[in-house]
Amino acid sequence: MKPHIQVDLAKQQLRWSGAAGKERCFPVSTAVAGAGERFGSGCTPRGLHVVRAKIGTAAPSGAVFVGRRHTGEIYDSELAARFPRRDWILTRILWLSGTEIGRNRLGDVDTMRRYIYIHGTPEAEPMGVPGSHGCIRMRNADVITLFDITPAGTPVEITED
Repeated sequence: MKPHIQVDLAKQQLRWSGAAGKERCFPVSTAVAGAGERFGSGCTPRGLHVVRAKIGTAAPSGAVFVGRRHTGEIYDSELAARFPRRDWILTRILWLSGTEIGRNRLGDVDTMRRYIYIHGTPEAEPMGVPGSHGCIRMRNADVITLFDITPAGTPVEITED
């Protein structure tokens, strides 16, 4: 069985399923604005997606990404104090692309053009409660684990229940 990811918005949980019935569950933090697909909504898109790209293979834990590029910085309290409003994208990025035309692909609902990722976040950010601007946030150690066991092209289903 090929890997598959399910994100449950209600439970704030990501479940990875792989070969031989192996499963891993991780707490996540999705959009504080709830579920939705429109550009500018700040919501987490629902439906079927795929991991279109993986970014950050050799980056250290806490590596800071801006525009999908490692800045060379490592997140710490001093950096956080200098940029208090930044939505931190850390460690690894799994960039999602919708597969359902009109729901989460193309037009004003395109997940990939909205830059929706599964990514790491500062350790002080809570998991298990909504808090992102649309992405799916994970603990840095968890996103490294997920990144390492998830090939590009892996299906991702985002549901509300």
